[in-house]
Amino acid sequence: MLPTPLQLQQLPSNSPRLSSTHLPYTSYPESIKSSTSCKIVYIARNPLDTFVSQWHWHSKLIKDWGGGLEYQPPSMEDFFEEFCSGKFPIGPYFDHVIEFWNKNVQQPSKILLLKYEDLKDDQVVLHMKKLVEFLGFPFSNQEESEGVINNIIELCSINNLKELEVNKTGFMHKFVKNKNYFRKGEVGDWTL
Repeated sequence: MLPTPLQLQQLPSNSPRLSSTHLPYTSYPESIKSSTSCKIVYIARNPLDTFVSQWHWHSKLIKDWGGGLEYQPPSMEDFFEEFCSGKFPIGPYFDHVIEFWNKNVQQPSKILLLKYEDLKDDQVVLHMKKLVEFLGFPFSNQEESEGVINNIIELCSINNLKELEVNKTGFMHKFVKNKNYFRKGEVGDWTL
């Protein structure tokens, strides 16, 4: 979910602002779409891995919300039908990705499209450099030689993030356990 205008106003005006969302591009406010300084980084993931990840997340969410009642998550087969037909808050998955792909082609200085799989491969350093250059904060030669890039990659790894105390015990929006956001994060998980 995008922050409200009031939440944005409460952020310091002299620092970069960061927000994350799963909303399709068409749902973004016009102020973001028309801004010349706002940049969007979109991370796409293999649809089969996305489906499996969503099924696990949704299943955990239903069990947590059950409040002791016998709520059962949908079967994987039923969930697959819903996923393919777009019965999700973000809409049809393929439409979502294609929309950002097209916007990336039309506005490459505004929208950077990365693939999750690329952030997990041997070329992750190159993708990290591409990301920070896109955001306007390229690494200095000194930072590169001191291993800053690899330190950031390690700090942002799913293994590190899932071990942070806040992600083991905290909540998002007071009802979703933070630990539910961190499962495996593996490429090809749909085949395992």
